[in-house]
Amino acid sequence: MSKSATWLIDLGNTRLKWLRAEAVDAGDVHALAHAGNADALDTAFVDIHNNDHAWVASVAAPALTAAVESALVRRGVRITHATTRSACAGVHIAYAEPARLGVDRFLAMIAVHAHAPRAALIASVGTALTIDLLDADGVHCGGLIAPSPTLMRESLAQRAPHLPVEGGKVMDFASDTIDALASGAIGSARALIAHSLRAARRRLDATPTLLVTGGGADALCDGWRVRAERVPDLVLRGLRVYARAVHD
Repeated sequence: MSKSATWLIDLGNTRLKWLRAEAVDAGDVHALAHAGNADALDTAFVDIHNNDHAWVASVAAPALTAAVESALVRRGVRITHATTRSACAGVHIAYAEPARLGVDRFLAMIAVHAHAPRAALIASVGTALTIDLLDADGVHCGGLIAPSPTLMRESLAQRAPHLPVEGGKVMDFASDTIDALASGAIGSARALIAHSLRAARRRLDATPTLLVTGGGADALCDGWRVRAERVPDLVLRGLRVYARAVHD
């Protein structure tokens, strides 16, 4: 009989991502655009077997979370949900009510602190742009939430369908609409992060490391003259640390 496996599952607002817990450092991540279709999920989870254990972190709508859970249950998988706690793995959050802090942001901070305790400004670029400040002792100083560049453009296109939601080059002053859209959306996100970085320096009396993660990290950072580290899969990395901390 084969040994049961432990899986980490990150169900975000845009994508479902999963991998074996021991494969986090290798970056062998599976990903699927949101699909509540049972057949699509059963196909996606073909390598997950009876008696495996899945740790699930979800910020998706309840119906989609339920669909993913059902696909796992059909395969005989044991499920444990990650939830935001006031403190875990050396991280202490700023929110008085832990449930109000998205578990994705919570796990990202856990991943950062576990890898190298240091002051860090964590910018996650997904459906939303979230920014969180963590000091070197693992104390969360609070954060911000704003539309991501992708969501900015999609929102504009809903009101003005002739505006493209993709494409364009980022520049200081664009001479056509598609470049102006790209530059405005990316520039807005960069400006908020830069403002937060300055505020963080004042708050900590030190310069935190800027860490950028999420599906939109490359588009945000490419050509940006700001020192930033791109760190993939922070939620999955934090979920592994969380699972170990809670299990122990």
